[in-house]
Amino acid sequence: MQFLWGALGFCAVILAVIGIVTPLLPTVPFLLLAAFSFSKSSTRLHTWLMEHPRLGPPIRNWEAHGAISTMAKKLSTVSMIAVLAISWLLNVPVWLLGIQAVVLTCAAAFIWSRPSV
Repeated sequence: MQFLWGALGFCAVILAVIGIVTPLLPTVPFLLLAAFSFSKSSTRLHTWLMEHPRLGPPIRNWEAHGAISTMAKKLSTVSMIAVLAISWLLNVPVWLLGIQAVVLTCAAAFIWSRPSV
């Protein structure tokens, strides 16, 4: 089972790193998944992730305070708007756009309700 948790952690780290350079792919949820997975599989990998200078701070902020940085909030909101705009430009059916808008609005409301760092 530890192998599966470790594999999931590595996949999540890879997606998080891709998310750093890809505007529409989130980073922090994948980092949180990686931290959880590594906590179940490897103390060494969990420590590495938590102490990483680039990847560690968002995880520590979330674990300590349930907080999200203001920059991350802004980027996630812009990404959500961009995804909705792309869907509209691709002529996604109106009913599906409506569902997408409701889900993204709820996600944005949750993100902005968290404390800022």
